[in-house]
Amino acid sequence: MEKKELYVDISGGQQFVSIGDALAAARQLDAARQSDAASQGAARSAEMEVIIHIAPGIYKERLEIKQDHVSFIGTDAERTKITYSDGALDLMPEGDKRGTFRTPSVFIDADYFYARNISFCNEAGQGNKVGQALAVYADGDHLIFENCRFDGHQDTLFTAPLPKKEKQAGGFKGPKEFAPRRMGRHLYKDCYIAGNVDFIFGSATAYFENCELFMKQRKGEINGYVTAPSTYEGQKYGYVFRDCRFTSDCPPESAYLGRPWRNFAKCVIINSEIGAHIRKEGWHDWDNREAWETMFFAEYGNYGEGAGAERAPFVKMLTEEEAAEYTRENVIGF
Repeated sequence: MEKKELYVDISGGQQFVSIGDALAAARQLDAARQSDAASQGAARSAEMEVIIHIAPGIYKERLEIKQDHVSFIGTDAERTKITYSDGALDLMPEGDKRGTFRTPSVFIDADYFYARNISFCNEAGQGNKVGQALAVYADGDHLIFENCRFDGHQDTLFTAPLPKKEKQAGGFKGPKEFAPRRMGRHLYKDCYIAGNVDFIFGSATAYFENCELFMKQRKGEINGYVTAPSTYEGQKYGYVFRDCRFTSDCPPESAYLGRPWRNFAKCVIINSEIGAHIRKEGWHDWDNREAWETMFFAEYGNYGEGAGAERAPFVKMLTEEEAAEYTRENVIGF
């Protein structure tokens, strides 16, 4: 595979001062490559990998990645931050509200995206004031995030695809509202993900390995829900968390591990530390008794003040043999 390396430094001294300009250059390189292939009578040239090296800094950009095999490589996730501040309650020029799926700071609509040592943020604020505010909309297959940070409040990380149908007209307004739904596999390794209400949500098969999931205080009776999966019917796996840490600055027993955004939601947590902020019942059914028959929320080998056997009746406690199935290779294949 052909490889191109681009360099970004907001302070100057490199090829580009913005990531958006580097992505535009990557698109031009790809177009030129395809043009050369066509002129030589080839239907398509070999694929090209574009590696964008990003120097430390705060990049206030709204980015779209629509090219396969793009990598973002930072030097330090704490100091290399991509951020924007769109919220779902913002009014658009045509007079309607922005809505959830037009808020992401970074929109990924591609396969084989890789990020390391980068922070992805949405700084719009608390959901009760600004609505949902995505840091990342991740739509693609074989997406890998390693030692990255995702920071927001409500709906920080969307693991696409969208559910097959919205619950109310216009609920999916955004770039993929009418697009065919395409299943993706994601890996989040050694990452920090922060938010409160449904701050990891969507339909992808996603594996979280050695991550910290930080529940932010919002001063409500219920501070939030870590996950809101919308796993499709017939999909073998949804979310799997292994060797993770569920932490918080919230009061004890004021949050849940997850709730089903759609009936067939799946989420499994294995060998992870559960903080005192998680309620004894652990999970919520979103006041949908019907979901009990189809959703799959399960745990094995968890520990900490928020772990325990007093879970809601619809939660499954896995056996050792059942838990052994949830390896990264089995779940996502890479």
